Amino acid sequence: MDTKALRQKILDLAIRGKLVPQDPNDEPASALLERIRAEKQQMVKDGKLKPKDIKNDTVIFKADDNLHYEKFQDGTVKCIEDEIPFELPEGWEWARLKDLLNVCSSKRVLQSDWKNEGIPFYRAREIVKLSENDFIDNELFISEEHYLELKKNYGVPQSGDLMVSSVGTIGKVYIVKPEDLFYYKDASVLCFENKNKLLVSQFAKILLESSFVQSQMRDNSKGTTVDTITISAATNYLCIVPPKNEQLRIVDAAQRALVKVIQIQSNKDVLQATITNAKSKILDLAIRGKLVPQDPNDEPASVLLERIRAEKEGLIKQGKIKRDKKDSVIFKGDDNSYYMRTGKLEESFDAWQFDNLPETWEICRLGEVCNYGDCINVDTADIADDAWILDLDDIEKDTGRIFKKIKKFQRNSISTKHQFHSGQVLYSKLRPYLNKVVLSDNDGYCTSEILPLEFANCIIPEYARYYIMSKTFLAYADRCSYGVKMPRLGTADGKKAIFPLPPLAEQERIVKRITNVYKQLDLISNALL
Repeated sequence: MDTKALRQKILDLAIRGKLVPQDPNDEPASALLERIRAEKQQMVKDGKLKPKDIKNDTVIFKADDNLHYEKFQDGTVKCIEDEIPFELPEGWEWARLKDLLNVCSSKRVLQSDWKNEGIPFYRAREIVKLSENDFIDNELFISEEHYLELKKNYGVPQSGDLMVSSVGTIGKVYIVKPEDLFYYKDASVLCFENKNKLLVSQFAKILLESSFVQSQMRDNSKGTTVDTITISAATNYLCIVPPKNEQLRIVDAAQRALVKVIQIQSNKDVLQATITNAKSKILDLAIRGKLVPQDPNDEPASVLLERIRAEKEGLIKQGKIKRDKKDSVIFKGDDNSYYMRTGKLEESFDAWQFDNLPETWEICRLGEVCNYGDCINVDTADIADDAWILDLDDIEKDTGRIFKKIKKFQRNSISTKHQFHSGQVLYSKLRPYLNKVVLSDNDGYCTSEILPLEFANCIIPEYARYYIMSKTFLAYADRCSYGVKMPRLGTADGKKAIFPLPPLAEQERIVKRITNVYKQLDLISNALL
């Protein structure tokens, strides 16, 4: 079940008069609008509003020809029937947003005035978080003295006002609470003032978050790089006005329905987390030889490892590769304990969580079984325009799913790339906790933050990928990563990572079992979308 679509459906039913029944005894919205207009005129007289705040107010009405018209303050009348998307229930009215709420921005606060403590200062990102969570751990402030000065000279958001994100992620709405004390960034956030309180703020939020108003926000947004809501555009949004008593009933019904939607989403999140944990547990069992049974007829992993080491020695003798003096070899001694040999030095070795592997398995270093860190660098200018260029943002965390394959001509990139080919495991050494590991299905090029890993012939790439995605390897990468903001797993530490090596036939059984189980879990996961 798509809970986002369900939530939107509830809001759309609400503003169409289909969420609660109409009551013929309700005071009609036309009377409410007349009272709002009278209140605004009085507020101008009292100095609470400026004449410019109401000079463009209009009245929308249905004439005897059954068409909708808009009357302006200079007396002119315009037919707006082409703007009216649907019929309203009896007693409801159409209006412009400016006729209901006063749309305004803040006075500019310079970045030099930002403080580490004081009165919270909200940008669009903070309003987005507040609209979603009703809470925020704020990081920006202004001084109390500055806030009081702004309050005295220009005013600050009041209880019942609606704060709307107006840059980037536009149209997120937060209702100001009585206890709220904050200021906000000009242009980044707009304040929809509900000064006369004749419009129910919670209904106004439903209206603003409905697809009807949200589409107006998108269609009328300005900005070349990011969407932006301007005051002039917002004031002209077409809005629906039910009778006030019906607004209250709508709010009550919508809130009860949305609580159920939240419960459904919460249950989905729990199930999704269970699926994620199940996948992690499956990988954990797999790399410990506990997912599939062992077959005594399998060629043991010790033979595979001997073959890998012999091939490497042959390449060293042929001068094709150089011996790394820091390379270490893990082996099991006569006492059945693990030891590590580096050059001529031998020392006891903690098997690092792999102390009960099956007899037919071996442990070795990741650098022994693949070309970790040995990459082919290619200048972007030498890459064909139709070649696949893989970037970190193209990879979904934890799954390795590729969002989209982007060609060179579609991507503005000039940095040096790593070349890779089909069948290689592509491992992101940057922010390894994101667990971005891909089994390439085609040739291409990738950012230098991704390492193409070519495994020995006796190691199935799918098995290697599953191991690198396991929580055991993730924990190791996290311990060894360097850098605070941009943590990376270094080449030396990557090579030293322990690799649990099963017999080749068992690798095949492991991969088959994981693939089949994952398919079933993914079917359940996709059903939750």
